[in-house]
Amino acid sequence: MTDLPGLAVTGSSGVLGGMVARQLAEAGFPQRLLVRDAGRAPELDTAPPVLVSYADPVLSRPALEGVKTLFMVSAAEAEDRLQQHYAFVDAAAAAGVQHIVYTSFFGAAPDCTFTLGRDHYATEERIRASGTAFTFLRNNFYLDFLPTLAGEDGVIRGPARDGVMAAVAREDIARSAVAVLRDPAVHAGFTYNLTGPEDISLARAAEVLTRSTGRTITYHDETLEEAYSSRASYGAPAWLVKAWVSTYTAIAAGELAGPTSDVRGLTGQDPIGLEEFAKLPQL
Repeated sequence: MTDLPGLAVTGSSGVLGGMVARQLAEAGFPQRLLVRDAGRAPELDTAPPVLVSYADPVLSRPALEGVKTLFMVSAAEAEDRLQQHYAFVDAAAAAGVQHIVYTSFFGAAPDCTFTLGRDHYATEERIRASGTAFTFLRNNFYLDFLPTLAGEDGVIRGPARDGVMAAVAREDIARSAVAVLRDPAVHAGFTYNLTGPEDISLARAAEVLTRSTGRTITYHDETLEEAYSSRASYGAPAWLVKAWVSTYTAIAAGELAGPTSDVRGLTGQDPIGLEEFAKLPQL
């Protein structure tokens, strides 16, 4: 498959990967779209779909042959996601991929409060150990998710206390990723912390969303017991419920606070803030 473009993008059937793939196509960059289902890949000029599975190196390795730069969007939440990441990173290294640009998480560490952040850190370490060049894009909590946090009663519930987060719009993450992928060698070895322009509490988010949507939205600071109890009805496995709750406790612990200048440094534009985001058409 070495006659295919040397830039490969995963996750193009999802929101973030799709944004990145479309922006690259609009800028005239040939790419191969690494997808699990070719029928779900966006139809873009000079962007042929190629089948891969993170968990299946036998399928993935041929698809990765000839790839110089790989944009690796983290896999969907799953109990074995880390093992999937390991298998795909190993397949990429074996296929001769030269540079992996990986979508990680703000504050990723082996002991961070957000449980899935630990998996992101472990994935980063696997990429470092693979011998490929790397760039890590550590995005903060998505601004895009804030409107979905309120229940049917208009209440955002979570044990975040009065903590704040430097939430970032997915559009800014995509633009930052494209900036790196256009000239990856310049960004080799760098870790970028992608945030919005300000720290936001869930109470303030509720106020802004109330004004922008016309719907009354409030924030209830749950206890840990309330948090686990209120999510038990979803029937999700214990590891996933713990991950959901730890998103809020990470905010309470201050681990998602602290705006950075990395989005502006990469794109030349200021990141979107909550007030501006709340006025966009999706709301």
